[in-house]
Amino acid sequence: MQNISINTPALLFPAITLLMLAYTNRFLALATLIRNLHAKYKQVQEDRDVIKAQIRNLKKRLVLIKQMQASGIVSFFFCVLSMLFFFLEYEVWAITIFGLSLIFLLLSLALSLNEVYISTKALEIELKNMEEE
Repeated sequence: MQNISINTPALLFPAITLLMLAYTNRFLALATLIRNLHAKYKQVQEDRDVIKAQIRNLKKRLVLIKQMQASGIVSFFFCVLSMLFFFLEYEVWAITIFGLSLIFLLLSLALSLNEVYISTKALEIELKNMEEE
């Protein structure tokens, strides 16, 4: 059995909290982009193909950010639950749930990496459009 204590899951608190803050900032930036794109879509009749490509990209990113946040929240929940089980001296359960917390944190980070990849695609759409003009 691993030799960990209640302090081990507690170490994840600041990391997960900062990660959730970063995800929230990404969500807010994406929301602003969507609102601006919506206004542009209503005003402009040309370049609608570019705007539609951006909309598809933004939809994917929105889903990923939602999944990133959900995974981060589940990771945080399991981290707290693990600490509770350490406190109640259910060490086997505490270690198992801490492991689940780490798995969900990894999932959240993998989704974040995917979202970064897709967001760069959005910039490529913009650059391609500017090169064509």
